[in-house]
Amino acid sequence: MFTQQESALVLIDIQGKLAESMQEREALFDNLVRLTRSAALLQLPILWVEQSPEKMGRTIAPLAELLSGHEAIAKTSFSCCGEPAFMQALKQSGRRQLILTGIECHVCVFQTAANLLAAGYEVQTVADAVSSRTLANRQIGLERMRALGAQITSTEMLLFELMKTANHPQFRDIAKLVR
Repeated sequence: MFTQQESALVLIDIQGKLAESMQEREALFDNLVRLTRSAALLQLPILWVEQSPEKMGRTIAPLAELLSGHEAIAKTSFSCCGEPAFMQALKQSGRRQLILTGIECHVCVFQTAANLLAAGYEVQTVADAVSSRTLANRQIGLERMRALGAQITSTEMLLFELMKTANHPQFRDIAKLVR
């Protein structure tokens, strides 16, 4: 099980017109906001990545507003692991359990998961916080990640897993976000 002390949230390429073309995008955006707010409450490191922002545009406003204290890591490789600045930020975080979110599930999220798993990290991909332009590609991406050893979870399942108990100091605030 993932723990608050070992986990970090990874936000992958939720930007520009591509974000607007995702399947079930309203639910996707809502869950990404829930996870980002919850990560702040739980004091999880947040690794925020953008694919070629000068070409693809910036992170969608609802998320960017929540990330004002963080700096986006620009990348050109599909896998976040192909960007040295991402790997450095990951190393500096000291975390070994990575929560993957973002787009597109079958490309950048999948390749990041594959590389992280190969490097010995634990990965949970949040199924309701990833998407693709087609539902088939999203499903194939999730299936391939699971086959490689990633755990597939949901926003609510993950947050309660991290808190472990209703006595957690952030339980009430996070419960309000998911209900």
